[in-house]
Amino acid sequence: MASTLNMNGEDPIERPQQIRDIIGGLERYNPQAAEVLEAYLQQQCEEKFTDCNANRALLKLYQLNPDRIKDEIVTNVLVKTMTQFPSPQFDLALHLLSPSYSNPGPGSSSDLAEAVAKLRTLNSHLEGARYDHFWATLESDDIYADLTTDIKGFEEIIRVKIAQLISLAFREINISVLESYLGLRSEAEVKTFVTETCGWKVRDDGIVHIPKNSENEAKKTEIREDVSIDMFSRVIKRSWEENA
Repeated sequence: MASTLNMNGEDPIERPQQIRDIIGGLERYNPQAAEVLEAYLQQQCEEKFTDCNANRALLKLYQLNPDRIKDEIVTNVLVKTMTQFPSPQFDLALHLLSPSYSNPGPGSSSDLAEAVAKLRTLNSHLEGARYDHFWATLESDDIYADLTTDIKGFEEIIRVKIAQLISLAFREINISVLESYLGLRSEAEVKTFVTETCGWKVRDDGIVHIPKNSENEAKKTEIREDVSIDMFSRVIKRSWEENA
């Protein structure tokens, strides 16, 4: 695939030494480190890479110092982890939040709790490969645009990741199916995306041809069972003894 997006969200090559020092030592428990990690998150949002390890360290600091929590930072962390699907990164981040935000009880409400609930819905669609539902949900409420606006190229990142996953399972797929999976509005947009971004080919009959790779290539599997006459004789003898 032609995209150069970095999808290594646990140990990205973009991580600077200062951040390595924070998350690799006692400094990760220093409340003052939150400001550095917040600025680093902003860099991730602008430069289209994700450092889930550093972002979890930031949420841990919020957990230990709840007076420092910033709603927008929390939602940005969750949106960034969402781009790493399919993976446990979203849930790992979610478990570092107070239950009042991640799993609010009946009658309880807050702006952050509502935002977290909506992001959980989006993430569940991606993790379940319900890509058409993801795009429909994303467009169903303006709050989704507000929650993802800080993440530069969010929709492009999601589309590229969906295309990567499709390429692992298909050699050919109808362009109309891709249209719903990629959340694009016309077959012309799909054709542009798959040819320019993915490097795939579209036939005149609307079938998209995906290059062969180690995952989507049909492999012949040969199963051999070496069973000797002696083994058969022991089974027959045992069966005869049990019936006798």
